Amino acid sequence: MEVRVAVVGAGSWGTTVASLAAENTSTTLWSRRPDVAAAINESHENPRYLPGFVLHHSLRASSSLAEVVEQADVLVMGVPTHGFRSTLEDLAPHLRPWVPIVSLAKGFEQGTNLRMTEVVNQVLAGHPAGVLTGPNLAKEILAGHAAAAVLAMTDETIAERLQKLFATNAFRVYTNTDVIGCELGGALKNIVALAAGMADGLGTGDNTRAAVITRGLSEITRLGVAMGGHPSTFAGLAGMGDLVATCVSHQSRNRYVGEQIGRGRRLDDIVAEMEQVAEGVKAVPVVRELAAKYGVDMPIVNEMYAVLVHGASAEAAYHGLLLRKPGREVDFA
Repeated sequence: MEVRVAVVGAGSWGTTVASLAAENTSTTLWSRRPDVAAAINESHENPRYLPGFVLHHSLRASSSLAEVVEQADVLVMGVPTHGFRSTLEDLAPHLRPWVPIVSLAKGFEQGTNLRMTEVVNQVLAGHPAGVLTGPNLAKEILAGHAAAAVLAMTDETIAERLQKLFATNAFRVYTNTDVIGCELGGALKNIVALAAGMADGLGTGDNTRAAVITRGLSEITRLGVAMGGHPSTFAGLAGMGDLVATCVSHQSRNRYVGEQIGRGRRLDDIVAEMEQVAEGVKAVPVVRELAAKYGVDMPIVNEMYAVLVHGASAEAAYHGLLLRKPGREVDFA
């Protein structure tokens, strides 16, 4: 029997994942906007977020959440973190028991500081929860360029079954049982991308960007391991891979926000003009709290907090990092 996939959220990445899954199995995409759903059904295009990119011909869309979810064998959550819990609560009456839930969101819930799989476990206890993550820029994937991702579930058997639903000739999907590490890698790299973008806006050069990425990975790994992730996860697609793509790509929303700040623009003005969410902006205060809770030193996060929350300048942030006394790069003890 064919597995039925429901993807909730028709942003650029949710739409892309739905199109990938449609190559392998029956897939339906939920869009809050009826006009977007109609366009996907009629012209195989998401004109709002992915204009000009052709989606798989068998992908169907609907603006009815109940219609999309009620027959699903696998549920993919492609909504931003700020609407994740409420959307789960809305669809809960229509979801059959034990259906696996895969999160695409890369961030934390405001107020609770929870990862999205933890939110799933609270709202829909009993449903296996995992994450699909990695260096995945939607437009490149829809253009047919090679890419890879990680599907993380604590149950390896479920992960291997779901792996086949999203993999295509050009999109390789690996499995991992480290849900915590994979989820944290995707959420934490957004903050480093803000800092890398800020370096670009200041015109500091490639050496500075490389240093930010490398030291940023060190911060991500320290907190990730302290919270229960495996060190090797942060050297893989969910860690280093996603970090590099997000820090260097001009398609990256978080890098863009950082770049604009580096050029002297106000955060509120930057965010107001964006159609999609830069999760790193909301993640900074959360990660600063988590770092304090777990006793982890995160200087890049602290400087980004000073910029985003207290209005410090980009120049002051980089000066603050340079003032830090350098120690050992790696502690093997």
